Amino acid sequence: MARILLKSAFVGAALAASLSAAALAHGPTRQKVVEKIDIKASPDKVWAVIGNFQDMSWHPAVKGTTGEGGNTVGAKRTIDLGGGAALHEELTKYDAADHTYSYRIPEVDVKILPVNNYSSMIDVKPTADGSEVEWHGAFYRGYPNNDPPPELNEEAAIKAVTGIYTAGLQALKKKVEATN
Repeated sequence: MARILLKSAFVGAALAASLSAAALAHGPTRQKVVEKIDIKASPDKVWAVIGNFQDMSWHPAVKGTTGEGGNTVGAKRTIDLGGGAALHEELTKYDAADHTYSYRIPEVDVKILPVNNYSSMIDVKPTADGSEVEWHGAFYRGYPNNDPPPELNEEAAIKAVTGIYTAGLQALKKKVEATN
């Protein structure tokens, strides 16, 4: 009987150790960023600025946008960030009536944006004072394996995406409210 108990304790300890090691080696988890801003203008006025997937001139980091397919699902755009840096994005959902669209980056250059498997959505909703614009994204860190370098870890990915959203939304607010 003592032998069986000892064997059970040994198996239990080995199982616990392997589960603990597995928990430590899980790899990256999906991250989410949501940024919102209130704009004193109607959703239609805001949408008139951001509703064209082929035009991101409202974002201060964007030097130019080219693309094909307009606002139809599957449309593609290339965002020129200057200095040879560019993002290639694809439209996955577009609903002008609801003032929303979704897109993804099929292949990310982690030197430009330290993320992988990136998808995003922009929504414009009416409020009592005008509109609320919500920009949210989901992604994995730029380094898919364990022990990422600092520039490709979760913190770097979240910081980069948050910075893009915040700068874009602040510039959008300024642009729309200046013409309102």
